[in-house]
Amino acid sequence: MDDTDKALLAALRRDARAPLSDLAIEVGISRATARTRIERMQARGDIQGFTVLTRADVTRAPVRGLMMLAIEGAGTRKLIHRLRGLRPVKAVHSTNGKWDLIVELEAGTLEELDRTLFEIRELSGVTASETSLLLTTSTA
Repeated sequence: MDDTDKALLAALRRDARAPLSDLAIEVGISRATARTRIERMQARGDIQGFTVLTRADVTRAPVRGLMMLAIEGAGTRKLIHRLRGLRPVKAVHSTNGKWDLIVELEAGTLEELDRTLFEIRELSGVTASETSLLLTTSTA
């Protein structure tokens, strides 16, 4: 992926419904080149799809956070399965570095989030955690 593809992706993140001609002007390429590059990124899997974020999505879960987990033992798959079964858990990511897993959480209240954090900390294999609340979200 070159700088032009990255600029095109950034423009799509701001407005995935922008007309190709507008995207092309913003990136400084022709409309045909913009279409070809987007199609190529889709074919390679760089673009996995397009989505819509509605007002209901934002208001449904006003409390969002990321919980980083350190785990021990060989029960990672079982732990991921249990995490995915918790209603406030929206995604579980494996990672490298200090933390083994990053858990995306959405809750209606701080109290609900706190209960979920407590429940996750008590799961077998969890040795440490750190949680950050998401205050605002902006797209590239």
